[in-house]
Amino acid sequence: MSGNFLSNAPVWLNALIVLVTMLLIAKGAQWVVVSASQLAKLLGLSELVIGLTVVAMGTSAPEFAVTLIAGLKGHGNISVGNIVGSNIFNLGFILGGCALVKAIPTSNKLVWRDGMVLFAATVFLSIVVGVDLHLGRLEGALMFTGLVLYIIYLLYQRDDSLVPEAVSSVANHPLFKQCLMLGGGLVMILASSHLMVDAAVSIATDFGVSQWVIAVTIVAAGTSAPEIATSLTGVLKGHYSLSAGNLIGSDLFNLLGVLGLAGMLQPVTTDPMARISLLAVTAMVIVTVFFMRTGWRISRLEGGLLVAFGLVRWGFDFTSWMA
Repeated sequence: MSGNFLSNAPVWLNALIVLVTMLLIAKGAQWVVVSASQLAKLLGLSELVIGLTVVAMGTSAPEFAVTLIAGLKGHGNISVGNIVGSNIFNLGFILGGCALVKAIPTSNKLVWRDGMVLFAATVFLSIVVGVDLHLGRLEGALMFTGLVLYIIYLLYQRDDSLVPEAVSSVANHPLFKQCLMLGGGLVMILASSHLMVDAAVSIATDFGVSQWVIAVTIVAAGTSAPEIATSLTGVLKGHYSLSAGNLIGSDLFNLLGVLGLAGMLQPVTTDPMARISLLAVTAMVIVTVFFMRTGWRISRLEGGLLVAFGLVRWGFDFTSWMA
């Protein structure tokens, strides 16, 4: 019903719906991140592991909802494009922007363990989708299985220090309240994502813009709002492992978890423009991991280069459509 209504709605109304749903998704994700983090601390997980798993899962909830809903509705370009665009946005604009504010220290594990897993997952997706512009159930199942194995491995890592004041922090947040926040945040994200997909499809149709372009730019930026807030707050408060881990982990959840599950439930087909964007996200991952290794930090200069890469990619997507 909402899809029929929005397809006949004026452009200004659909644009307003996209803007409002972005704000609702960001708020819902904030609830998910806060509640999930507090619950995870009860397990005594390290800051880096929390960033790579629980917080990353929470901030990836918008991508999950948008991608899954779009895939089930047959909008393969929005389903895959949202993930590819979000991952580039996370590493380019968010990680690069945070590094511009303050240089971000990295670690051996973040580079060689988590960075390499992200690289392998990105290359796998680029090959699978790049060959025939199709993501099937088998490929989706392999990706999702890879995420499960990665999480199991992380949860057995007990070599990082625990998050400071974990016990007192949890004590101030009763279990029932955290579960209520978690459930409410997920409901808000799912409902808002449903409207965002319909409005974005309508805007693309009205302007004759490829759904892929809309997905890798506007929709990707909207679903990345939680990562912006979480990572920037982490850097400003000195929780570098949480900030960097959130972005790397979020990209991994997007690729292996979100797209993997979407492919398992409903195979998707994409636009030929996907090949160029997949090359772009692969290049972005390579550059990011390289920067994390040089001096074991991402400097302000390197952050600026990551932001510039993201801007160039956005410009290319729009000019390609206009051409």
